[in-house]
Amino acid sequence: MEIYRLPVLSDNYIFLLHDRRRNLAAVVDPAQAEPVLEKVQDLNAQLTAIFNTHHHADHVGGNGALQHAFPDLTIYGGRYDRGRIPGQSVFLDEGDRISFAGRDGQVYFVPGHTRAHIAYYFPPTHPSDPGDLFCGDTLFAGGCGRLFEGTPAQMLESLTKLRALPDETRIWCAHEYTLNNLKFALTVDGDNPQLQQRFQDVQTARSRQHATIPSRLGIEKQTNPFLRWDHPQLQQAVQSRDNIQTFARLRGRKDLF
Repeated sequence: MEIYRLPVLSDNYIFLLHDRRRNLAAVVDPAQAEPVLEKVQDLNAQLTAIFNTHHHADHVGGNGALQHAFPDLTIYGGRYDRGRIPGQSVFLDEGDRISFAGRDGQVYFVPGHTRAHIAYYFPPTHPSDPGDLFCGDTLFAGGCGRLFEGTPAQMLESLTKLRALPDETRIWCAHEYTLNNLKFALTVDGDNPQLQQRFQDVQTARSRQHATIPSRLGIEKQTNPFLRWDHPQLQQAVQSRDNIQTFARLRGRKDLF
């Protein structure tokens, strides 16, 4: 399965999945249809599926036009997003499975950013390969999504699930927020040497207009404050030893950053 990153809008990423053997394609969170149609045409492939993580317009905006161009494609989304994702015909929940390009994907129910958010995890097919996590706006490189419909406790539980995945997992999140996220991270975890080095690396990458996505879960565990709510330095920074309260205070500070 080849993965193509398509930048759209001001900071969104669409991910196009390509099955080279059968020349089929699927797309994750198509904010717009045009870049997807151009890439599919360039590959001379047949688009068969849309995998939506949640209902926000910058994740489903291209659904209608893509379904018009490929009437037989299947649109997947979370069970609790029924009626909110255009064209949705498959309603997924925790533990459900999907399949594409010979790889079986696992569905995680990860509310917090929205009440219905899901993520798709494709485990590695070979011990030397990474797994791939398409997590929408739940987990970002260096951060996490705002809590529009969920609670801190829900988001903490969701991120706990994702934190348990293997360190080599590639994180395909839907926005290029990494530099700003790391600027905030330094305000609460500034003595972290891995974070300091990552910030310098990301500054360099963005100055050259290089993408920072995908990230790796291992580096997120070392540098992302929203995966480090139980570390003493983060708890000290927000003056809390309770995990939920620590997370809520970190998220509150980031909202005002």
